[in-house]
Amino acid sequence: MPSFRAVLQITGLRPGQPPERVLQAAEEALASRHLIEATRLDVVRGIPEITLRFLVEAASDDDEAAAARESALAMHDAVEGVATTGTLRVLRQRRGRWVPIGF
Repeated sequence: MPSFRAVLQITGLRPGQPPERVLQAAEEALASRHLIEATRLDVVRGIPEITLRFLVEAASDDDEAAAARESALAMHDAVEGVATTGTLRVLRQRRGRWVPIGF
């Protein structure tokens, strides 16, 4: 099964939302569709960023990429309920490298 990453910048919390709720919302949205391999929180150039690595059922490259994009957008929508967000990126693992896939 191909591995993808959804990387989402977090620019702020919605009122009354604890920080841990951001990653929880992302995991809940993505886990309802795919197996999550790993999660992490980084701060890149002063901006928090969550990364969720997940597996997509094997199909054609286009179908796999479409499923990954759709799932990343669902994750984004779930996180928007608890935080304000910035850029969303989706990457696919190819021969040991993470390659961006377009929207």
